[in-house]
Amino acid sequence: MRKIIFGVLAVLFIVTPVVAADGVIDVLSANNVEVTADKMESILNKKGMTIFNRISHSQNAANIGIKLRKTELIIFGNPKVGSPLMECQQSVAIDLPQKALIWEDDKDQVRISYNDPRYLEKRHNINGCEASIAKIEKALAGITKSAATK
Repeated sequence: MRKIIFGVLAVLFIVTPVVAADGVIDVLSANNVEVTADKMESILNKKGMTIFNRISHSQNAANIGIKLRKTELIIFGNPKVGSPLMECQQSVAIDLPQKALIWEDDKDQVRISYNDPRYLEKRHNINGCEASIAKIEKALAGITKSAATK
């Protein structure tokens, strides 16, 4: 009986799809990857953010003969926002600057994915920085929502 229950649970676990990784927020976009990434870059620039890099993972993969669905990563930040967070818990610096992954899933839907600030708060045991976390949370939600709309 134990083997049957274990077998059923193992099959359910393997077949059940994972919607998003732990600590990652996904936002559906009404645009294609390129338009979404361009809009996000424009919004970040208007907000005075520094864009450190924009990487086309799909193009880099194509350069070595691997076909990926459209996938771009934008690395960005602002010391006025990130530094106070690092002051609360310096280990959070490993997750900064912020990153936004703009990608096409297997159903041709475009998503913007980014690290949930609340997850980073737990991951790094950040205490006494509620205002900074809330500010980052609100900013990321607004930026991604704007980039995802037509």
